[in-house]
Amino acid sequence: MKKIELLDCTLRDGGFINEWRFGRGDIANLFERSVSAGIDYVEAGFLDEREEYDPDRSITPDTAGMDNILKGLDHGSSKIFAMIDYGTCDISRIANAADSVLDGIRVMIKKKTRHEAIAFCKELKKKGYLVGAQPVSVTGYDDEEMKELVDEINDLAPYAMYIVDTYGLLDRRHLLHIFNLIDERLDPEIKIGYHAHNNFQLAFSNSVALMEAESERGVIIDGSAYGMGKSAGNCPLELLTAYMNENTGSGYQTSQILEMIDTGIMKIYEKAPWGYQMQYFLCASNDCHPKYPQYLLRKKTLSVKQIDDILSRISPEESLAFNKAYIEKLYVEYQKNEINDEEDLKRLKEHLQGFDNVLVLGPAPSVRGRERDIKVYIKDFDPLLVSINFIPEGYEPDMLFLSNTKRYMQLSSRLIASQGVNKLPVIATSNITAAKGSFDYVLDYSGLIDESFEIPDNSLPMFLRLLHKTGVKKVALAGFDGYVPERGKNYSDPGMEYEFASDYAIRLNDYTGDIIEELRKDMEIVFITPSKYDRR
Repeated sequence: MKKIELLDCTLRDGGFINEWRFGRGDIANLFERSVSAGIDYVEAGFLDEREEYDPDRSITPDTAGMDNILKGLDHGSSKIFAMIDYGTCDISRIANAADSVLDGIRVMIKKKTRHEAIAFCKELKKKGYLVGAQPVSVTGYDDEEMKELVDEINDLAPYAMYIVDTYGLLDRRHLLHIFNLIDERLDPEIKIGYHAHNNFQLAFSNSVALMEAESERGVIIDGSAYGMGKSAGNCPLELLTAYMNENTGSGYQTSQILEMIDTGIMKIYEKAPWGYQMQYFLCASNDCHPKYPQYLLRKKTLSVKQIDDILSRISPEESLAFNKAYIEKLYVEYQKNEINDEEDLKRLKEHLQGFDNVLVLGPAPSVRGRERDIKVYIKDFDPLLVSINFIPEGYEPDMLFLSNTKRYMQLSSRLIASQGVNKLPVIATSNITAAKGSFDYVLDYSGLIDESFEIPDNSLPMFLRLLHKTGVKKVALAGFDGYVPERGKNYSDPGMEYEFASDYAIRLNDYTGDIIEELRKDMEIVFITPSKYDRR
């Protein structure tokens, strides 16, 4: 019967959640409880020369730092490992194994630098370490490429070769296909490891499938306490120990893993939860870096279907490393949907000529807090009242401007219900598709955005550009307070809230203020409510 062993990667992969800042006490607690649980391999963290030594973090610039962090701790029968992302820690920073607390080092091997990484692994072997060869994103290899990689790893003769499912893409069938392909070709004394991610909620079931695979080869399964780890997290270590005890007669102390969770992990989870989320499903289903869906979701302008469509257009060359400029380009191209809007622009211009001025309502807190001031202005000047991407309570807008698909979907049922005598006329940009019927005016999205700015489709500058195009000379603004980083302070409707980084809020305020000052050369723009955009 093959030997199945477990590796605890909590202090290493779990560190992606908290920048490896567990604290000296919790590093010792998590390490010693994992050892006490009888885990075969405990991965104590990363070796990365770009980082300074800090006893509170499980990432150090060299093996000496790892020695200091683990000094005096009981290793029991566990073998102690660290990991290197090839290229981030020079061999000169690695002491001989005989002089280090570490028994082994696992090396992340990226496809484009695999030859150099394997050569680096050979140098680690010369220093006396057990070496784990970790080819990341195994789904990026076809069968022939994987066979060639196995041949190179046979020449290396590491302690273990891993199947690393970086984005949690593998299902049972695909995992076993890769396992069998490697198993048939890999030298028999080399173990096969499996490192899962839980994007599709398959980390545990896949691990069980690998344990039950018909093979005599030694297998190592990675897990972390409570599944703590990058993106959707890893396979929960407590599930693995419980399953092994029940089905293989192992003697792992699952209670010690539960104590790890209770004393060290839950306080981190409460601040920065990991696990299955929409963004991790999207990155897995499109085989791309998790920051891509994260970036698009944070825009709050797209439906999930649209995000999925954009992600499906990412080229294989750009998929595994996040490229902000690249995804922004795809986003703008997707949104453009260029149309000839001459007729609609002409009709809108004719409609607006019947009004001396336009009052534009935004969704900021002052639209309610300064309601009296706004209604006095409406009574005194009788403007055309237009709201942007929301329908305000307590007001009766004459028109609605829509440029945000996400906001439109939230409003679509109300708009459909308003069809008839009291129908609210809608001006929409061409990136939005009507749920029913058609919009009253559809304007070319690409003609209103500013691709030179990091947020090219900010709704207020877009609408002001549109008013400028139609010849409107006087505009009043209310409910455009400007952005602050504190959650709960940017919108009158809590359902519209999302978090802003302080630098993001400042840039957005500065940019919008610049646009307003530029447009003031041809238009009279006044603020009815206080705003960070107003420089007068």
